[in-house]
Order: sequence, then structure tokens, then C-alpha cells
Amino acid sequence: MSYVPIVMPQLGESIAEATVIQILVQAGDRVVADQNLMEVETNKATTTVTSPCDGFIGKISALCHQSYPVGAVLGQIQVSEEVAQSQPSPNAEPVLARIVSPKIEAVVKEPAQVRSGVVDPTVRGLPVPANASGASYMSPRMKARMAELGLHAADLSGIAGSGAGGRVTIQDLEIFLSNLDKHRTTQASTMRVAVADAMRRSWTRPLATVSLPVSLEALLAHRKTLDPKPGPALYLLRALAIALNENSAPAGRLVGNKLIHPAAIDLGFAVEVEDGVLVPVLRSVETRLLKDLVTRYNELVNLARQRKLPKEATGGSIATVTNFGTFGLTWATPIPLPEQTLVLGMGAGRIAPHWDEVQQRFIPAMEANLTLSFDHRVLDGGGAGRLLSRIAALMTQPELL
Repeated sequence: MSYVPIVMPQLGESIAEATVIQILVQAGDRVVADQNLMEVETNKATTTVTSPCDGFIGKISALCHQSYPVGAVLGQIQVSEEVAQSQPSPNAEPVLARIVSPKIEAVVKEPAQVRSGVVDPTVRGLPVPANASGASYMSPRMKARMAELGLHAADLSGIAGSGAGGRVTIQDLEIFLSNLDKHRTTQASTMRVAVADAMRRSWTRPLATVSLPVSLEALLAHRKTLDPKPGPALYLLRALAIALNENSAPAGRLVGNKLIHPAAIDLGFAVEVEDGVLVPVLRSVETRLLKDLVTRYNELVNLARQRKLPKEATGGSIATVTNFGTFGLTWATPIPLPEQTLVLGMGAGRIAPHWDEVQQRFIPAMEANLTLSFDHRVLDGGGAGRLLSRIAALMTQPELL
């Protein structure tokens, strides 16, 4: 009898590892090709590891709540010699186990490079000394120690440095870390670490926000005529697509001295999930009418909340729409993703006085604040204002969407 390894697959272009969250089989179980063997979680989604062939589970060596790199062996499937010989040869990848038989010494490796989280996240809410300047300069020794611990400069922003000019020394860092033991800590989730990394990279750019109130009366009346009914965020997403289709420069990315225009109007929308946010993507939104987007939009919202977004619905978007009004907020300054220039937000609706030209008096109307946060290297206040004004105008003419 021979064995075929169960290997952590490549789950995405930029995914280097995944965490096992549920094992669905046990030793001795009969399995068939493509059967789900375990659920794993990356920083983008929850997916499954499937069986490469028919056979019996010989061994599951992976552990729940442990992270394994792509290519790590998670277990073995007992197969016949014929099935073993039909499997692709893994010799090109040294981390993969080779298929073995009773006549060959077993070389199936145990899972390698298991990561169980050796560094607890920095405790929030600690008093920040007035003279804390954070790691504005780091010595090579400090950088090496931080790399060893998996820390970033932002994690040290609350440390008062004792070195020259308020510099944080290696001794300051060690004292700070030892003091953390006095506080209650919890392990940051994969999602929370991914969001933190994205926001840290986003904040390396000069960001600004403009805002404009918009009447929702026409939108609410139009929404009653449709079935299924689109949410306000979908109206906003479609208005943004039309505005960017008319002029895509505001969504361009500055690379060196070149402004890279988007190839398509693919837009993301923020969905709150447990301990973070996912951004499903609708493709070529400028070519699709509002009523044709509702079903797919609702599907992606549900898949995002289950952390099971399909690969084609993630990444590659040029801007994001977020409805922070669902939290009762009327104004906010969302931060664009690192690979994007724009994020368009909508606040909660509220009754406000609006001037009626026909009646020549103020009347009560439902309105909401729109905010547009942008990379100030690419867009100035005037350009951002014109883009937001165009979006607001489209929101008051929902029949055009």
C-alpha cells in the first residue's frame, strides 16, 4: 500500500500560509477525490483543503488553530499502487512529501514551520507619555529585534524613548514588552492583523477627505419601485461607477511620474465580518444597470459574512464604497486601501430642512452625508469636489442608475 500526502494548497496569489480551523475527517475514513478534508482560514477568506484522490485517511498530522505554509504536509491518504502512480510527481517542490510504498523508506514530512503566534498584540488603552515619539529612528539592532518579534514601528508609538532626541532604545523596548505581562492580552485574529497591515500601508500616503450632504428623497421613492430592492450603498456604488467612467483619472494610481489609469471600473464595497472587514468586488459596474446588480451584490454580502468569497470576487478593485451609516454615524473619514486612491462613504439618513424652489420655503427631507477620502498625490480638493458633486447629482436622479 502507498500513501499520497495531503498538502496545503496555494490558496491565492499572495497567500503564503493558512490556519486550520476545522478537520472534517479522521484516520480510517474513506474519501474520494475533491472531497473536503479540512477548513482553513487565510487573511482573506475561509476555504477548504480537498482530497487529491480516492483512498482512506491514513493520518492527519495537522492541528486545529495552527498555521501552515503553502506546501506543508497536513496528513496522508492510503491508496493503491495504481492510484499512487497516477498522481503528479511532487519532486519539483522539495517541501512536498514523496509518495511512498512498503519497498521505499517513508519520507513524508511532518508539518513544517507551524506558527502559533508567539507575540501578543500590543495592549491598547495604556497611558501614552507626552514625550513619546515612537520609533522615528531605529538602530539595526532595534530593527533586528523587532523583526524577531514580528513588530512594526506603529506598535511602538506609545513608548517614551530614553535615547538621544527621544529615540527608543532596545532597553526601552524590552521594558515595554515586560510591562505588557501585567495586562490582560488576547491573540489578535488573522483578519485583525491583515486589516492592521493594510491600514498601516495606506497611511504612508497623504490622505484627505471632502464631504457633501445629499437628499435621499428621490432615491427612497425609486427604491420602492424595484424588486428586489437595492440598498443605498448599491445606489452609491453605481453612481461612482458612472462618474469614474466619465473621467477615470481620479481613480488612477501614481507610480513614479506616471498616472496609471484603471483598465476597468471594478468597485469594491465594505462588508463587516467578525473582527474585521472584507471587500467583495463587482466587476465592470459601469456596464451594468442598478437593477441587474442587486442579486449579485446580495450574494457577495452573504458570502463575505461567511468568509467564503470566490476568488473572482476579491482583489483588483479601483475604489471602495462603504456605508458607515449602518452604525448610526453621520460623518466619518474612511481610509482607502493601499492599492486604491478613493473610498466613498455614506452616513446615516436624517431629516433636515431643504429649500423647495417651487414652494419657496424650507421643507423637511431625508438627507445623508457623502464623504470622499482620497490620495492627495493623485487628486486635489477641486477634483475631489467635482467628483463628489457629480456622484451627489446622480444620487438625486436614481432613474439614471
